[in-house]
Amino acid sequence: MSMSDEDVVSASRPVTPDRKQYHVEVASGQVARTVLLPGDPQRVARISSFWDHYEEVASHRQFVTHTGTYSDVPISACSTGIGGPGTAIAVEELANVGARDFIRVGSCAALREDIGLGDLVISTGAVRLEGTSKQYVRPEYPAFASYEVVLALVEAAESLGLEYHLGISASTDSFYLGQSRPGYGGYEQDWSRALITELHRARVVNFEMEAATLFTLASLYGFRAGAVCAVYANRARDEFAVRGEEDVIRCGNEAVRVLAELDEEKERTGARYWSRRLHRV
Repeated sequence: MSMSDEDVVSASRPVTPDRKQYHVEVASGQVARTVLLPGDPQRVARISSFWDHYEEVASHRQFVTHTGTYSDVPISACSTGIGGPGTAIAVEELANVGARDFIRVGSCAALREDIGLGDLVISTGAVRLEGTSKQYVRPEYPAFASYEVVLALVEAAESLGLEYHLGISASTDSFYLGQSRPGYGGYEQDWSRALITELHRARVVNFEMEAATLFTLASLYGFRAGAVCAVYANRARDEFAVRGEEDVIRCGNEAVRVLAELDEEKERTGARYWSRRLHRV
C-alpha cells in the first residue's frame, strides 16, 4: 500500500495522521494551561475524581490524559510513566498544544529521619542525577521550581492541613543503584552505597525520578513548574509503605486553584510577579 503525500509529516516534528501529538495523542484545545503530571497512568483517574467534571481526551502508551475543571478552574492531568524521558516527551508535546504550567504529583523516598511515611515533600529544586536534562543543557544549569508554584503548593498543603516539608530533591534514572539500593543478587558499587550519606550532608530531602527533568525544561522554555510527592519510603529508617496518595492528589488539585487566584491578582493589579503586597491590595 502506497502512502499519499497527505500522510507524510516531518520526522523532526512527528504527529499522528489526524495531526495530534505523536505520543500523548492530544490536539490544541484538549488540554488546559495547567497540567498535573503523575507518573502512574492509574493515578490520572484518581486525580480527576476530585474535579467538578472531566473527560478522558487521550490514552496512548503510558500517557493518559484527562481534562476538566476543579473549583471552576480549567485543569488537565497527564501521566508520564517513570523517569525523565517520558516526562520530557509529555512536557514537549503538551506545550505544543498550549500547556504552560506543570505540577508533578508523585511519590518519593525521604532521606531525613524526621519525615514520616505519608508526609508530602514540596521540591524547591532538584539535583540532576538523571540523564534526560543533560540532553538539553550543560549539567551546571540549575533545576529549580517556580516560586509561584511552590507558593501555591504550600498554601494548598496548609489549607488542607497536610504534613509537608520543603527542600531539594535528587532525581535519578535508577530506582535501585541510582537510589542506593542493591541490584539483583546484591550487586552494588561503592558510589551507590555512599550516595545517601553524601546527599544527606548536602541537605537533600528526598529521592524521586522526574523533578529535575521537569524543572530544567520549564526553565529553558519559560514555563512554570513544581513538584509535590507523597513519602512512600524513609531511607534513614528503612521503612516503606504506600501512604499519602490521596493527600498528594488533593494538594496538587488545590494548588491549581491557588495558582489561578495568584494569576487573577496579578492581572487585576498589572503586576508581573506575585507578592504579599498584591494580596493586601
